[in-house]
Amino acid sequence: MSLAVERYELGPIATNCYVVRASPETPEAVVIDPGGDAGVLGRELERLGASCVAILITHGHWDHLGGVADLAEATSAPVHMAAEERIALERINDFAPAELPLRPYAPEVLLEGDETLELAGITFQTLRVPGHSPAHLAYYAEGCLFSGDVLFAGSVGRTDLPFGDWDTLVASIRLLADRFPPETTVYSGHGPETTLGAELAANPFLAELRAS
Repeated sequence: MSLAVERYELGPIATNCYVVRASPETPEAVVIDPGGDAGVLGRELERLGASCVAILITHGHWDHLGGVADLAEATSAPVHMAAEERIALERINDFAPAELPLRPYAPEVLLEGDETLELAGITFQTLRVPGHSPAHLAYYAEGCLFSGDVLFAGSVGRTDLPFGDWDTLVASIRLLADRFPPETTVYSGHGPETTLGAELAANPFLAELRAS
């Protein structure tokens, strides 16, 4: 069985948001990183005949959080987020650009990594993959890896932001490469989908992984 994954570019810097269902016919959906435009996302859910039953957050940067409060309140879906980064959502305007006032929200489910989540008929594994942010999470289910801003098609997450660290990021990507097969589809926080194998083979930022 392969998941039904819809990608939407939301918010002021077109951050990827994913609507994930067990199949195209499944009415229950999990939404990953609703970065903004919750009204648009709500209409898309309606078009799909889907209801949001859970919200998963990869990390606490504002562009991944801007639509969380509106979507959570509209759907009563619990928000899942790393415990160490909850402050980024609860006090979102302390970290977002001043010209973009956003709504704070308190996540209901706090994660550490290495949990198993049963949501909308899908079993998600959580993985702690810091480096871009201190408690960044990735979510894996049925050959699909929702990597947030750790790994992109042809690039990797920035480490020049507060609490970023290059060596930690590389170690996190190595963890993913060791854990999952090369054909794993990677759904990133920005840009198109890719596979672990394609990035390990040709991503210019991963030369040290290929050499090790």
